[in-house]
Amino acid sequence: MERKGIVLCSVVAFLGVLAAATGFAAEATRIKASEVKFVSPTQCSYPRSPALGLGLTAAAALLIAKIIINFATGCICCKRTDQTWNSNWTKALVSYVVSWFTFVIAFLLLLTGSALNDQHGEESMYFGNYYCYVVKPGVFAGGAILAFASVILGILYYLTLNTAKNTTGSWGDAPVSVSNQGGIAMGQPQFPPRDPVFVHEDTYNRRQFP
Repeated sequence: MERKGIVLCSVVAFLGVLAAATGFAAEATRIKASEVKFVSPTQCSYPRSPALGLGLTAAAALLIAKIIINFATGCICCKRTDQTWNSNWTKALVSYVVSWFTFVIAFLLLLTGSALNDQHGEESMYFGNYYCYVVKPGVFAGGAILAFASVILGILYYLTLNTAKNTTGSWGDAPVSVSNQGGIAMGQPQFPPRDPVFVHEDTYNRRQFP
């Protein structure tokens, strides 16, 4: 792997670990139901929690990692041709699709959990009863797990795509063969040699001009 690829994978992996770590930290520091108090029959009191900043940090790290991977690789569907469809391109395509799927879910979970965790004095009414809403357990943790999985799949997509590109040459070009089998050998006659044919001078009528 080239130095550029090592640096890129290291940066993306660090952002993935950061997203997962801050996501689990947000899960640990989220507001629990036992911490919410009723100020009045229709108003809730929420304590301050660092889960908002941690969740937003996790979402931002995940987004930056995704941008770096996409900028370095581009869209695989725009590069594939019939000549390049092999096992490496299949793995790259699967990694690309699953990476985007996990990214969208993780990003939404982290943002939604951060927004819902930062409520102050709000209440919800269901069937005439008031409830203090808190983020359900596992929202931030699920976002952290999916964020880390998305980053790992993005790195796998980058490595597999580079392997496929090196195997098939430039994007979509078939590898150049240097073998002379089935091709044209330079400097060699393309037709079998034939014996020279001699024609007698009386075969053709010659006409003299004055």
